[in-house]
Amino acid sequence: MHRIVPPTLHSRLLTACALALGVTVATPAMADDYPVKPVRVVVAFTAGGTTDMLARSVSQQMAQRLKQSFVVDNRPGAGGNIGTEYVVRAPADGYTLLVNSVGPISINQTLYKKLNYDPLTDLVPVVQIADVPNVLVVHPSLPVKTFEEFAAYAKANPGKLNYSSTGVGTSSHLSGFMLTERMGTQATHIPYKGADALNDLLSGRVQFMFATIPSVMSHIQAGKLRALAVTSAKRSRSLPDLPTIAEKGFPGFEAGSWFGFFAPKGTSPEVVARLNKTVNEILPSLQAQMIREGADPVGGTPKQFGDFTRAEFVKWKAVVKASGATVD
Repeated sequence: MHRIVPPTLHSRLLTACALALGVTVATPAMADDYPVKPVRVVVAFTAGGTTDMLARSVSQQMAQRLKQSFVVDNRPGAGGNIGTEYVVRAPADGYTLLVNSVGPISINQTLYKKLNYDPLTDLVPVVQIADVPNVLVVHPSLPVKTFEEFAAYAKANPGKLNYSSTGVGTSSHLSGFMLTERMGTQATHIPYKGADALNDLLSGRVQFMFATIPSVMSHIQAGKLRALAVTSAKRSRSLPDLPTIAEKGFPGFEAGSWFGFFAPKGTSPEVVARLNKTVNEILPSLQAQMIREGADPVGGTPKQFGDFTRAEFVKWKAVVKASGATVD
């Protein structure tokens, strides 16, 4: 009768025999060894945007702490779907990660008619980096200086205001839809691709926009845009003097953006835990910079981030359906 050797002991015996024979044994890298080579950090949007800025700030610090390169790789297109799917299809070895935002993770599966993956199940949440409220900004030519004045003007001039967004079904678009619906008035939505939405607002071709704070902070400070309110549940630490839309008579209004790290499904829990721990250790050192640029650091556990992304999916699914927005 053969004695069954426990797997751990069996592995050690094989390793010892192999070493005695001069044979190299390949064993999986442990989390303590990770990373042993450069890590690719995919951003599903163009360089210079909020997702890219946050990814680069955090990746630089991760490289210093983990003694390996974390190389940001921009793969924009299709509202973030191209870069997201690239990571979904990547090996689950911890060497291809994704920094992504609310759109590709919690909105696009309702918005796009054909999506070849489910970001909520085909990706592993690692850690939330930041909350980034949208801010309602208007061109200075619009005769309003407060949110109350804007609301009164929009109601008195239904259909006469145009607002830009970074694309159909984006947080920028849906924030505008939600507000005009709640106010009981109409405004014309003009979708753009990326930065053109902001450029036409700066030129006065459109009158208002919901933008992420980092993307417009310098223009607000320079007086090129007038900020009226933020879309977060609480006031932003980046613009503490600005009221929330919720506190101005629209309770429950919350439509901000958020950003975090994800990995392909099947990535080792030990690697996920190591990445999570590293980012949580990094965020305090980046707090002042992030708040100055318009982001509120978050952190937390993978489970907390996963629960949050699923709750966001439920919220935005209802908004997308109400708006009628769809993309082929």
